[in-house]
Amino acid sequence: MNKQTILVTGGAGYIGSHACVELLQAGFEVVVVDNLANSKLESLDRVRQITGQNVRFYQADIRDKSALTAVFNQHDIHTVIHFAGLKAVGESCQQPLHYYHNNVYGTLVLLEVMAEANIKQLVFSSSATVYGESDSPQYSEHFPLGPINPYGRSKAMIEDILRDLAAADSINQSSSPWKMALLRYFNPIGAHESGLIGEDPNGIPNNLMPYVSQVAIGKLPRVSIFGDDYPTRDGTGVRDYIHVVDLVKGHIKAIDTLQGDAFRQGGCKAYNLGVGRGCSVLEIINTFEKVTGRKVPYNISPRRAGDLAECYANPELALKELQWQAEKNLEAMVADAWRWQSMNPDGYVR
Repeated sequence: MNKQTILVTGGAGYIGSHACVELLQAGFEVVVVDNLANSKLESLDRVRQITGQNVRFYQADIRDKSALTAVFNQHDIHTVIHFAGLKAVGESCQQPLHYYHNNVYGTLVLLEVMAEANIKQLVFSSSATVYGESDSPQYSEHFPLGPINPYGRSKAMIEDILRDLAAADSINQSSSPWKMALLRYFNPIGAHESGLIGEDPNGIPNNLMPYVSQVAIGKLPRVSIFGDDYPTRDGTGVRDYIHVVDLVKGHIKAIDTLQGDAFRQGGCKAYNLGVGRGCSVLEIINTFEKVTGRKVPYNISPRRAGDLAECYANPELALKELQWQAEKNLEAMVADAWRWQSMNPDGYVR
């Protein structure tokens, strides 16, 4: 039996490179399309070191229809995992047009090329930012959507587009329907246990764990904690942190599910990928200090507008339908993040 070929858009990025490792180790062929705007090609060299297997790489932008079409013509692609997208909430507020053009228009081009190639199986990298505010801190897939920033809105728009595609199949009674899983991530952290691949943000990190790691290694002076007066167990914000390797294993489970009986007639369904419980900012810092033996200085700053006190996943649907659940605990997430940071103090240097 020939290996199935998976096209990974954004495959040189943080989550994409970890997905490449797990896909190769699960027996898939991997083709990567990445414009390297927010990633480094070195990550794919590291993927080869970890797996002993090659990835076919194309430096291309998903908005470039002719380049994307050429990739589909070159390979017998079975499924697309779509990571390619800009992802910084603050930057999206400053550059909304850039985010909508890259994330939404880029996805439209990808879908057009997939449709023309009759490749209709897609795993989409969505986000918990598509949810609106809720009376419950634990978010389930049926909760109303109401993103509050352009990044989250771009993800919600794409979800709408994918649902419309699936609905059109049922109207048109398509013989080759779209099969799509929308995976709503909570807060991915950590790195591959080898320390060879990890999160390598451009400039000052937007996310907590790489910021903490850079403070611990001396690149940044201290962590700013935005608010210590929330109605949480220690006053700091609580989020659902998930190990990046657990997260990408959810994508492989999604591929399996799309090929099963539940999606025989096609469809589009959203799944939360999270641990199902929250950790506070102070708990992250304290666990980091305990695991690494490094002090992490911090100061308390005012709350940021729009930040929720507490937000974590209800992952029951992913367990029931994808047979997936997170396995790694916070200590493992911290240890792997620190191993990556200490082995690669300047990230990917090439």
